[in-house]
Amino acid sequence: MLPAMREPGVPADFEVFRRRAYTITGLDLTSYKAPQMHRRLSSLLTRLNVRGFAEYARLLENDLERRQEFRDYVTINVSEFFRDSDRFSDFERRVLPELLANSANVRVWSAGCSIGAEPYSLGILLSELGPGRTHRILATDIDQTIIDRAKAGTGYSAADIRNVGTERMKHWFVAEPNGRYSVGPALRGMIRFAKHDLLRDEPPFGPFDLIACRNVVIYFTEAAKDRIFRGFVDTLRPGGVLFVGGTEAIMRPQVFSLSVMSPGFYRKDRAGAR
Repeated sequence: MLPAMREPGVPADFEVFRRRAYTITGLDLTSYKAPQMHRRLSSLLTRLNVRGFAEYARLLENDLERRQEFRDYVTINVSEFFRDSDRFSDFERRVLPELLANSANVRVWSAGCSIGAEPYSLGILLSELGPGRTHRILATDIDQTIIDRAKAGTGYSAADIRNVGTERMKHWFVAEPNGRYSVGPALRGMIRFAKHDLLRDEPPFGPFDLIACRNVVIYFTEAAKDRIFRGFVDTLRPGGVLFVGGTEAIMRPQVFSLSVMSPGFYRKDRAGAR
């Protein structure tokens, strides 16, 4: 629910816009840190030559392209395969072998999957390190347009796949006539895509062995992060792993019954106590 009173330090016109944006787009900007989001959107308005948040709200009401642009800008639909290669290297060498040793078929939730690069990257590693098993990945995002793009698994640029490597490109990707790339059918077959709002919807039915939510909650308020992390822990199996972004360290993981494995990786306590 949106708060009934204006937050201290939030400009009045921005507070009105946050409420109108919620009605127009369904995005709850009150769960984002107000100063940072105000600065980001003010920069966007300057770039678009829009004179104030009231005018921008009218644009969003009447222009589908502007609404999609707004969703992309707020939800930061920027991703690439094997993003933060050091973290993925640690995942491949240390974290995933442990998960495979404890679960014959690994269940994964990629929360905030954007263009699909993250769940496809996880699928590649699961297939390479645990072949012949029935691994399943649920990939979710708030934006149906981006979900449809991710599900198609096509149109990836050279920048999107720059960390993949030559051998994996040969095995898992198909070159398109326009110079872009598609993921192969075997990889698409292990991933289910669905729309899901981390701020409003209940977590999907678990338990999951791994939840990856990376570079998603960076602009959220502490209260919003708290709700999201508790939801993650509730749907992780005891001993399961939460994989977060490089700038999203959990300051007090023990509050969520998590312990640090290595930078970016947190294990749910075996007891699973909240």
